[in-house]
Amino acid sequence: MQNLMAGKILLVTGGTQGLGLAIAEAAAREGATGIAIVGRSAEKAERAAAAIRDRAIGGGPEGAARAESGVEVLAIAADLAAPGEAERTVTETIERFGRVDSLVNAAGATSRGTLLDTTRELLDEHLTVNLVAPFMTMQAAVLDMRRRGAPGTILNIISMAMHGGQPYLAPYTASKAGLAGLTRNAAFAHRFDRVRINGLNIGWTATPGETVTQRTFHGADADWLARAEAAQPMGKLGQPDEIADAVVFLLSERSGVVTGSIIDWDQNVPGAYDQ
Repeated sequence: MQNLMAGKILLVTGGTQGLGLAIAEAAAREGATGIAIVGRSAEKAERAAAAIRDRAIGGGPEGAARAESGVEVLAIAADLAAPGEAERTVTETIERFGRVDSLVNAAGATSRGTLLDTTRELLDEHLTVNLVAPFMTMQAAVLDMRRRGAPGTILNIISMAMHGGQPYLAPYTASKAGLAGLTRNAAFAHRFDRVRINGLNIGWTATPGETVTQRTFHGADADWLARAEAAQPMGKLGQPDEIADAVVFLLSERSGVVTGSIIDWDQNVPGAYDQ
């Protein structure tokens, strides 16, 4: 890729760890001049911001030149489950950088629950973080784009679970299926505003957060990742850096007119069977 985000201002919820952090780092390498990252912990957000600035130096002479000119990273601590917090992330980004060109909704609740054992509190958590928060960040970002009469791009990290998911992902599946519908609705509604909105259905991905999830909910041991990868068609789980490159492409002008697309980013094919 070559400077796909040159001069752009990007906001990434969930940008302090895992896939969100990989997306922010990829955008910095691709020339973004301002990046806002959102996480619950202020300390963690500041550490991630420093890491993004440092890693922007990579990528040879062009990367070094971009680092010298400076990528400014804003760390925002916010609890997206709390009323008004999602909108505040957009407001703070605009206050610092003057605008939002691109938005990535990568934050997500991933705790487990079946149809029968999910409490109202757990369901509310998933719906609030995985659906309501993206709704509100999208609303605030599109209002800014329309106010300025400027085109923009939004990418929602959804999930292969939106196709149905495992029994223990009932609230997660409900929230992600809702986000897929919202993505298409908003893309259609704002196509003549030249705001392109797409979604990426990611499959099983190797992140530090996934290790915590496997240990917390599935009793995984230290070798869980090696065993999981050995069982996959491609011999590995999804890789954050590879997904991040796809996200940056979809945010950039190089993805052309594409909008309203929900792309399955996985090595398993929904609806296909061995027998």
